Amino acid sequence: MMGEPGKIDAAGLWLEDETHRAFLVQDARKALDFFDASPRAGGGFHTLDDSGRPLPSELQELHTTTRLVHCYALAQMAGRADKAGIVDQGMTWLWQGHRDRQHGGYLWSVDAEGVADGTKLAYGHVFVLLAASSAKLAGHPDADRLLGDIVEILDRHYWDEDQGLFRDEFTRDWQVFSTYRGMNANMHGVEALLTAHEATGETAFLTRAGRILAFFIAGEAARNGWQIPEHYDENWTADPDYSGNPMFRPAGTTPGHSFEMARLLLHWWDLAGRPEGAAPAHARELVQHALRDAWDRQRDGLVYTLRFDGAQLDLSRYWWPVTEAIGVLASLIKLEARDEDETWYRRLWQFADSALIDHEYGGWFPEPRDNKTRAQPQFTGKPDIYHALQADLFPLLPGLSRMADTLARMHPLA
Repeated sequence: MMGEPGKIDAAGLWLEDETHRAFLVQDARKALDFFDASPRAGGGFHTLDDSGRPLPSELQELHTTTRLVHCYALAQMAGRADKAGIVDQGMTWLWQGHRDRQHGGYLWSVDAEGVADGTKLAYGHVFVLLAASSAKLAGHPDADRLLGDIVEILDRHYWDEDQGLFRDEFTRDWQVFSTYRGMNANMHGVEALLTAHEATGETAFLTRAGRILAFFIAGEAARNGWQIPEHYDENWTADPDYSGNPMFRPAGTTPGHSFEMARLLLHWWDLAGRPEGAAPAHARELVQHALRDAWDRQRDGLVYTLRFDGAQLDLSRYWWPVTEAIGVLASLIKLEARDEDETWYRRLWQFADSALIDHEYGGWFPEPRDNKTRAQPQFTGKPDIYHALQADLFPLLPGLSRMADTLARMHPLA
């Protein structure tokens, strides 16, 4: 690291600074080395404690498996051919462990006894699309099989063509058991659709991603002070009073998702040929409002949720909103190098460097080590590599989209 937040020194942008770029490469390499301990001898993956030792739980959750496939496919394309083994194990486990041979689709979680939770969540299924698409970009021989299966499942059960959005959840045998609709699954659906477009060239994926983004950003965010309502009823009317799972469906709005959606909007806009319109301005509105309202001025870091008036609600400071803010700020800096973006970019990396990055073992802690918001931390061990690895990779690349192609040309982690 170098310099001080708030000062744009003579060395220029950190995105172009060799010391900072070397820091990003080192952080990515250490994280990949840390999560190399994930594969389980009998198939699937361990979750890991802070030092990289397997935790005793046998539970295998779908989003963990898919994210490992996605991240290690990126690593493989970035010049680390030695990381292909985790992609192989993950692809096998998705097909043999998570895939529901009886009813179709993919099980949310499995353990040593078999099905732990058979709920069919859109959130998990769009991550299967992401994993399959990234594996295809990396040239995996099983990618087309997985991609064909998950596209058929998403089309049959989740995609609502009239609304241009993904439905959320079913029982294991595809019965409707709730009227809940949510932004989170659709946001990750955008990520997966854009990656599928990059992997296949099919415009339908890009079109669907654009429809989702238009609903949540040009529609909902613009009407709600550039905060994105998270929760909706079956008619896609926002439900501001909803409070569900405190991690996946928390009350209020989630500024980390504003950063993520803003980055995805710029990703879509770039893939679509940078059409005339408000996409860059809308991305900036989301980012500016989220940084203003979510930054913890006493402790640094970004709080987890906000009230609809912008007041801070859940004061937990998780790692992933920081990584997503870094990613979108890198995108904005690539478009137009403003001092305010550079200042925030440096501030966030300095906070991550001092409070979140594990310089001994590698990877990022899920919360600052000085966390005082509750007696017990939310997480045991390090949840995944997904957010942090992408925060390292996005700033290393010159563009807003086609990360896999660029990694394959540049090999920054070799």
